[in-house]
Amino acid sequence: MLTVAQVKQYENDGFIVVHDVFDAEIIQRLRRITDELVKKSCSLTESDKVYDLAPNHTAERPRVRRIKTPHLVDPVFQELTANPGLVAILQQLMGPDIRFDSSKLNLKEAHHGEPVEWHQDWAFYPHTNDDLLAVGLMLDNCELENGPLMIIPGSHKGPNYNHHDDEGYFCGAMDPSACDIDFSKAVPCVGKAGSISIHHVRAVHGSAENTSNSPRRLLLYQMCAADAWPLMGISNLQDYDKKMLVGESTIQPRLENVPVIMPLPPARNAGSIYANQVALKNRYFSSSEATAQM
Repeated sequence: MLTVAQVKQYENDGFIVVHDVFDAEIIQRLRRITDELVKKSCSLTESDKVYDLAPNHTAERPRVRRIKTPHLVDPVFQELTANPGLVAILQQLMGPDIRFDSSKLNLKEAHHGEPVEWHQDWAFYPHTNDDLLAVGLMLDNCELENGPLMIIPGSHKGPNYNHHDDEGYFCGAMDPSACDIDFSKAVPCVGKAGSISIHHVRAVHGSAENTSNSPRRLLLYQMCAADAWPLMGISNLQDYDKKMLVGESTIQPRLENVPVIMPLPPARNAGSIYANQVALKNRYFSSSEATAQM
């Protein structure tokens, strides 16, 4: 359970880090599964529905940037969402009725991991209200040199920034020169393996390249209040209700006056945020991989 101070910090800053949520046994299991998944990517020459591959991926040296939906790849990733400690924390922040949305596993190898440009998750999937968050489970000890998640405190209370390229297509990234944000105030989400970060869907965040000798693997779960409905719609109500993590579903969306810019026209470089952000001309973080894609 979170302390009163932690709940207040989340409300004020739009994020918190909670230490020692998952034990070493679970972390070791997740690492083994992740290593096995990376090995299986050796036979691929391009990204698919499971893997997002870096441009220099080869069979001899696999370079996986992301496992796109790990909860659909191995059941252990789905099982973790029902962890009682995690559910209790989520209910403190979001109320009794919570829907699991999706997952992703971002991988940054030592001296290799690619950065992610500044963005808001809200730009990708706006809802009828902004009672949404992302949980990041650290599979490795995460320090500043690992390219940790960096968040601008209080930005979840600000505007919805433009995430479109110069030609008007969605690109999943903010032009740093077009924002009134002091990025030097970003706070790193660091901690030991088993810790979690939690950030609000409208919080501005990004991450630099991994320059350390250690990997940085971050398992991300996207969660929503049950009465937050996606503005892009749903395709099947039964499947949607199966995503309820705890509490009761509803067909009465809670409507709030929240700023929205639809992610349309869709990104020309589809697949993942790494592919989307290739279209951003004015980048904040340096990356040899990103340069190779341009």
